[in-house]
Amino acid sequence: MKLIKQALASLTCILFLNSTISAQKDVVDIAIGSKDHTTLVAAVKAAGLVETLKGKGPFTVFAPTNAAFDKLPKGTVENLLKSENKAALSGVLTYHVVSGNISSKALVELIKKGGGKVVVKTVNGQELTASLNGKKVEIKDANGGVATVIVADLAGSNGVVHVTDAVSLPK
Repeated sequence: MKLIKQALASLTCILFLNSTISAQKDVVDIAIGSKDHTTLVAAVKAAGLVETLKGKGPFTVFAPTNAAFDKLPKGTVENLLKSENKAALSGVLTYHVVSGNISSKALVELIKKGGGKVVVKTVNGQELTASLNGKKVEIKDANGGVATVIVADLAGSNGVVHVTDAVSLPK
C-alpha cells in the first residue's frame, strides 16, 4: 500500500510539472515543439513574426500542419518563403491568428449562439467563419476553403493553438 501511495504521489508530481512546463510555453513554442508544424515554423520565422507571436497576446492560432501546406498548389509555399514575398506570407500567417484566447468550448458556444456559425476577425483584418460539422469545428476562409480543427486547446502562456488540416487563405 505504501508503494502504491508513493507511486501515485510521484505520478501526481510528474503530471503537475508537465502541465506547469506546458503552460510556460507560448504559442510559438508549441508549434516549434511539434514535428507536424515545421513548415509553419519556417514560415513564421521567414515572415519575421516570431517575436510578435511570443508577445503578451492572448492569441488564438489556427495552426495548419505540414500536410495542410502540402495540399497547396505546387510551389506555393516555396514562393511565399521568398524574401520579396514577406508581406504576402505575413498576410497568410496572420490570417490564422485571432486576438483573444478562444478555447474550443468557447468557440462551440459562440457558434451555437450565432445560429450555427460565428465570424471572427483575424489579426490581418479579414474574417474567418467557424461552424460545426457534427462535433468537429470547421473554419471557412474568404475563398470558401474549409479547414477542420483536428486537435484543439493546446494551451500556451499567451494563448491557445488549434491544429487544422488545411491552410486558410485570405482574399
